[in-house]
Amino acid sequence: MFFERPESGELAVLVHLEFPQNSDPDDPREFEELVLSAGGDPVDFITGQRATPNARFFVGTGKLEELRAAVKAHEAELVIFNHTLSPSQERNLEAELQCRVLDRTGLILDIFAQRARTHEGKLQVELAQLRHMSTRLIRGWTHLERQKGGIGLRGPGETQLETDRRLLRGRIKTIEKRLEKVRKQRDQGRRSRQRADVPTVSLVGYTNAGKSTLFNSITDAGVYAQDQLFATLDPTMRRVELPDVGAAVLADTVGFISHLPHRLVEAFRATLEEASNADLLLHVIDAAAEERLRNIDQVEVVLEEIGAGELPQLKIYNKIDLLQDFEPRVDRDDSGRPIAVWLSAQTGAGVELFYTAVAELLGEELIQEKLILPPAQSRLRAKLYEHNAVTEEAYTDKGESEVSIRIPKPDLLRILSNENIHWQDLQWLEGNAKAHLDDTPDWEQP
Repeated sequence: MFFERPESGELAVLVHLEFPQNSDPDDPREFEELVLSAGGDPVDFITGQRATPNARFFVGTGKLEELRAAVKAHEAELVIFNHTLSPSQERNLEAELQCRVLDRTGLILDIFAQRARTHEGKLQVELAQLRHMSTRLIRGWTHLERQKGGIGLRGPGETQLETDRRLLRGRIKTIEKRLEKVRKQRDQGRRSRQRADVPTVSLVGYTNAGKSTLFNSITDAGVYAQDQLFATLDPTMRRVELPDVGAAVLADTVGFISHLPHRLVEAFRATLEEASNADLLLHVIDAAAEERLRNIDQVEVVLEEIGAGELPQLKIYNKIDLLQDFEPRVDRDDSGRPIAVWLSAQTGAGVELFYTAVAELLGEELIQEKLILPPAQSRLRAKLYEHNAVTEEAYTDKGESEVSIRIPKPDLLRILSNENIHWQDLQWLEGNAKAHLDDTPDWEQP
């Protein structure tokens, strides 16, 4: 650390206050799960109500005395608030309680620091921690002060606090440059997938909804999956084969949480871009959670923040094995389009329905038809081969090519436009080409 603060350990006193004006309060049970996920040992849970936070200590004088007594009685080494504290409130509380004080943001940062495994993940966590720490530098090292007045005491340089700030700013810039390089590498990989027409499907959802368990069930990736908050931090991507669609890339991302610190969203922007640039979002939801609707709303808020709010989305209601007498099913809208799948990633019940629903959504823009191409359209045949669109070919007695094609609708329209051919002028053998292409706007047609 850049400044002197009390040592901290595992024995923790938890503090949660209710404020009448707060329309979206944090869940005390989730707060306790966060502490346990961080490796803390809660010895007391102090709750209360206030009209507004105290400017100096966040809590009132009576609650402060209760806190001091709890810390002394349990010999606690740490007090954790389920709220965001200002730097001055943290310092004032530490001075009064003589132990380390942590707020909700600091707690989540600590969990992230424990979970990071890859170089990118560690850089992202360090960036978030440094940004958080930059507001909490204090004049704790007065014995190293170098700017003093008087003869023989005037120093040439900066104060220790200024040195700390300069070093910290330099480290932040270094990490930002490295993460920018990671972002460019991700962009390059994303462009390669787009050129190869490989769709990307991203798993998003509230933390501990079962994303990694579902990911392992689909890909056999062996990703770390535990019944704890933020078990997954580093993103994992795997190639999967989907029926009627073919190859796709499935991405497992970090879980969201209510009031996710903005610094974390900023630091993990490179990772979250996998979600914001996906062809389809799989919003995994804990179907057995009492706060299910609230969690859905919190995920939607974060998706809006990272620019993914308008992307196609399929809701995956997971953990139906925890519901009584509940069978897997697919919910559809009025047009018959899948909007939700109910399954259990743990038992595998409903996973086949998941495959079907995802294939429908990704394949609805996929043209799978048979064409008769006369010799005069050999250039079109060559273009279809260039795009790996021909799955089967045979020749008729007239020397015409009978080709089975499988190609995304935009790519087919682009090829036809370049060849100055209208799709209605083609000789379709079978399938639903008319149904797929009849609704094409005039500006898309050659």
